[in-house]
Amino acid sequence: MVLLLRGELRLTPGKAAVQAAHAAVLASAVAARMRPAWSEAWGRTGQKKIALLVPTLAELEEIRRRAVARGIPSALVEDAGFTEVAPGTKTCLGLGPAPASELDPITGDLELY
Repeated sequence: MVLLLRGELRLTPGKAAVQAAHAAVLASAVAARMRPAWSEAWGRTGQKKIALLVPTLAELEEIRRRAVARGIPSALVEDAGFTEVAPGTKTCLGLGPAPASELDPITGDLELY
């Protein structure tokens, strides 16, 4: 699973952690329905997650488009707006769980968060 956080939002560490957690929970539920074999394998092998930095919303949306085209489960987190960002702000994208061979072509050039 890859968790993509928007860099230009400059979220505090706690806020970023919570947004990544939201994305992980949501994406795992999508994957359980959409790609049960991937989800089950991920559950048996330690539930690996990698947090990556995406510089802009436009790049986040482009990655999501490419993931959906490849059949990769995805979940976009839109914040409720109670703390650091405005309501509806897209903060994080969860992709997978999916094999690295599916995720690396679209996220392999991004920096760690």
